[in-house]
Amino acid sequence: MPVTFNGNELLQLINELVSIPSPTGFTDGIIDHLAAELGQLGIAYQKNRKRGLIATLPGKDTERQRMISAHVDTLGAMVKEIKSNGRLRLALIGGSQWAHLEGEYCQVFTANGDTYTGTILMHQTSVHVYRDAGKAERNQENMEVRLDAKVKNAEDVQRQGIQVGDFVAFDPRTEILPSGFIKSRHLDDKAGAGVLLYLLREIQENQLQLPYTTHFLFSNYEETGHGGSASVPPEVVEYLVVDMGAIGDGQSGDEFSVSICALDSSGPYDYRLRRHLVNIAQEQLISYKVDVFPYYASDASAALTAGHDLVHGLIGPGVDASHAFERTHVEAVINTAKLAYYYLFSPMC
Repeated sequence: MPVTFNGNELLQLINELVSIPSPTGFTDGIIDHLAAELGQLGIAYQKNRKRGLIATLPGKDTERQRMISAHVDTLGAMVKEIKSNGRLRLALIGGSQWAHLEGEYCQVFTANGDTYTGTILMHQTSVHVYRDAGKAERNQENMEVRLDAKVKNAEDVQRQGIQVGDFVAFDPRTEILPSGFIKSRHLDDKAGAGVLLYLLREIQENQLQLPYTTHFLFSNYEETGHGGSASVPPEVVEYLVVDMGAIGDGQSGDEFSVSICALDSSGPYDYRLRRHLVNIAQEQLISYKVDVFPYYASDASAALTAGHDLVHGLIGPGVDASHAFERTHVEAVINTAKLAYYYLFSPMC
């Protein structure tokens, strides 16, 4: 196989994707970015009605097909209320925790196309004013956005064009370190999306033909549970998701391996496909860990819930501190890219 697995290129692709704000429901920017990339590569694509992106590579076998997906939507928020003090109360989109957002920089996107920056803070932040600054609960009532604009009340904010329902994105704060680590918000799942884009480039530039027609889905509603539930052609037999592997107490995964999911909160993943992925990893000397994710679901499990008749699998780089200040290592990203690549050129399980 002529494909190389360049860690620096992979990390730069991921960095490029995490820099594009895309909270669930506000993903047109990153979808258009991916469409432009695919257009330059000469890869056919279409947008589904939810405005997710599907790239299709014709294979030798067109009767039995595959789908592989990663999601480009991220955690974020929406303006719930414009407070009388000129600050914003938020409603969270996805599974963020308020404690992970305190002190975070953010962007507010108005309906008229303007963008404002701000900081997410406790209302009772100043220890010189509030006795309970350290003890008050971090929740929707106490957290607010301090806008970087000269506003003193709700009317001032509204004059800026900011309204209830405007989307809010969190600053990713990405760093790529000489040690090979990349730390950033939204590695869930910009890391997986970067892997798919990298593989599409390599396959197209090396003029390789896949054994089966394969659809590459960049989904945009995964964080709210229905991203991969639609747009699955009836010919698809196998559906593989590339998403993060969650790390923590009791987990097998680490930041240097590709995780292969056996079970999550939606139930078991297909056993034969899981064994097929394990066999590929062993044959290709890919560092992997089989794991169970107790509080997790994926685009493939959404597709099954929607009634699609297929087998499903899930792999991804081990990511520490998921849904918070995430980190992984270039080795995990390379191992994920290798496993996805060799899977795409393997027989059906």
